[in-house]
Amino acid sequence: MENKTLFDTLNERGYIYQCTNTEKVKEIINGKPMTFYLGIDPTADSLHIGHFFALMMFRYLQRAGHKGILVIGGATALIGDPSGKSDMRKMLTKEQVEKNVQEVKNLASRFIRTDGENAAEIHSNSEWMRPYDYIDFMRDIGVHFNVNTMLSADAYANRIKEGGLTFLEMGYMLMQAYDFVYLNRTKNCVLQIGGSDQWGNIVAGTMLNRKMKYISDDDVSNDNNIFGLTCPLLLTKEGKKMGKTEKGTLWIARDKTTPFDFYQYFYNIDDENVETLLKLFTEIDMDTIKELCSTDIIKAKRTMAYEITKLVHGKEEADKVIESVNALFGSGNNIEHMPKADIEKAKVEGGVSVIDLLVEVGFMPSKSEARRMIQQNAVSVGGNKVTDVGATLTLDDFKDGYVIAQKGKKNFIKINLK
Repeated sequence: MENKTLFDTLNERGYIYQCTNTEKVKEIINGKPMTFYLGIDPTADSLHIGHFFALMMFRYLQRAGHKGILVIGGATALIGDPSGKSDMRKMLTKEQVEKNVQEVKNLASRFIRTDGENAAEIHSNSEWMRPYDYIDFMRDIGVHFNVNTMLSADAYANRIKEGGLTFLEMGYMLMQAYDFVYLNRTKNCVLQIGGSDQWGNIVAGTMLNRKMKYISDDDVSNDNNIFGLTCPLLLTKEGKKMGKTEKGTLWIARDKTTPFDFYQYFYNIDDENVETLLKLFTEIDMDTIKELCSTDIIKAKRTMAYEITKLVHGKEEADKVIESVNALFGSGNNIEHMPKADIEKAKVEGGVSVIDLLVEVGFMPSKSEARRMIQQNAVSVGGNKVTDVGATLTLDDFKDGYVIAQKGKKNFIKINLK
């Protein structure tokens, strides 16, 4: 049997979505070591599930011997990418962005090699953007961008349709395009990878490079073009982005999403998405994945949820989660690693409704949802089924200073008095 190339492997496992030049991208990925980069904007102090995809592709390329550069957008995050947004992103302070840059650097090391042999380089694009004089930048870079062409791109067209686009946001594409050109000239970077929502910005970089080479004194007869490769967005069967929970975004940082919650999110994924996630976020071979999903979907789910938790949080944390899961759904009552939330004692002293409590601690997204779940006999508190939507709790219900709430068969939370 013929050995698969790296490009074939990435394609088979679902990583390949768009290429600016498929044959050239195949050639450089399957060829001798080259330099590629991935950009992540630190608009939050953690990474989320949406970053997994491209970081995993980074991991594959790095393992194959290619040199990876992770660019954290210390400059671009100050503007905010308009892609996929109906309104302007909240502007961050320079101090917030700098703090986020450091957090993202630390978290990225869980996915990619940042020390030792063939370690990834990590840079902030503020390194080359801040010294660039505004007028010089606009004369060197802005001159190559046609406004009519830019406005036809989805990122800008959608923003205009939803009510407006600021001049600030128009600058985002110019800056990201320049990142690619800068890295090509200083690091010989020839490939940019990213999610499909970055397609317009990636193409802008390849076009800028071509235009700047055309008007320069360089020999363009042997034009060293740069290329783009995107992976699809991670969507549910309903077409919504994965990673949204009742408590908000599914984060990598443990203080934002506990390993237990992280595992439970993936274990509760619809059956139709299990095979896809096993392909993307585990190294289990394809034949085993297909057999597992076709013969025992529950085992497949457990394997998938465990492997992804191990990938993100490490084997020790993943094993702790499994111990807690086994205890919770078995005969024991191990609550050590159960998701936790706090409620102020003063809010309970006069009695608190179960509905208000569950919404207050984020276990339910709304009072209407909490009411609906109670009416379906899907809520328990302190081991007792809640059948009355008007039920209340008092301090006496918080034995040992806490109470455990349960939703359905698989979701638990320990609510502590403080």
